[in-house]
Amino acid sequence: MPNEAVTYELLHVDKNTGARRGIVHTPHGDIQTPVFMPVGTQATVKSMTPEELKQIGAQIILSNTYHLYLRPGQDIVKMAGGLHKFMNWDRPILTDSGGFQVFSLGDLRTIAEEGVEFKSHLDGSKLFFSPESVMKTEEDLGADIIMAFDECCPYTSTYEYTKNSMERTTRWAKRCKEAHTTENQALFGIIQGGFFEDLRKQSAKDLIELDLPGYAIGGISVGEPKEKFIEMLRYTAPLMPENKPRYLMGVGTPDYLIEAALAGIDMCDCVLPTRIARNGTAMTWNGKIVVRNATYEKDFTPLDPECDCYACKNYTRAYIRHLVKTKEILGTRLLSIHNLYFLTKLMERVRIEIENDNLLNFKNDFYKKYGYTEE
Repeated sequence: MPNEAVTYELLHVDKNTGARRGIVHTPHGDIQTPVFMPVGTQATVKSMTPEELKQIGAQIILSNTYHLYLRPGQDIVKMAGGLHKFMNWDRPILTDSGGFQVFSLGDLRTIAEEGVEFKSHLDGSKLFFSPESVMKTEEDLGADIIMAFDECCPYTSTYEYTKNSMERTTRWAKRCKEAHTTENQALFGIIQGGFFEDLRKQSAKDLIELDLPGYAIGGISVGEPKEKFIEMLRYTAPLMPENKPRYLMGVGTPDYLIEAALAGIDMCDCVLPTRIARNGTAMTWNGKIVVRNATYEKDFTPLDPECDCYACKNYTRAYIRHLVKTKEILGTRLLSIHNLYFLTKLMERVRIEIENDNLLNFKNDFYKKYGYTEE
């Protein structure tokens, strides 16, 4: 397709694993991949300024169509000149379609071929999302990468339900493509099919026929056992086009990020680093620490002696524990800065290891240090 807004450049494939080192080119700059994308659900990565995100090395952030549709509303974001201007972020942005949030509403929503009727989780008002309305919202928000409206099945869904849902997701993707009018935004399709290989294969085949500029894997990392996740990831990733970005949705733990890279994934996102920060938890090169625990009360060392982020260079575990225990906002901020920096640095290291054809060895060493057991 001529002049795509977003393109993928493959730089190197790890000889031992198939992990990919590349660049995603977007209207707001290049993204070195594999990459972790911090989530800014409501046009903010919780407690972080855009300047701080740049300082920790964030290349692209994700924002949420469902939440921004409700508040402040797409009209206001459009009047501001789009999300980039509204939140003062001049690097790439990806917006999800709101599908995952709508389907998380459970009893509050009704799915039909036309779209989904649901009740706002804020005030119970009746709302309706269709592929066409979601495209309009995402175009008004103005992100570089926009996701097709899809249905994310629960892990426990039956074959029949998953099949019907996957086929509807494909039909919705076609409608999204037809409704998509902007040239400076790339529409990505989402491969569904639950934990059934034949459905994944069918979903990938049908979506690839639409010739979209990028593809995502949705509907895994939804509560299933780790071995199921890895099995479906390793099965689905090779079905995706080699010349386009590959995005795994909703993954943010270090082990899952490394598994994603090993499978040839380019992009991942998750709320995890800022969410666990709010619970007083830090990821370090030597494993996870729950800094709110009493054991750190008199610990005057950095969160992570091997980290050179702002929090680790300036504050101690004892101080951050005190902030968390007293519910001071700074505690959440420092842990958020650290966790986001940690994952950014982890992916930087993953990119180097891929270039050196060494990702598998790195994984084994990292797992031992972090405290993961080998599967």
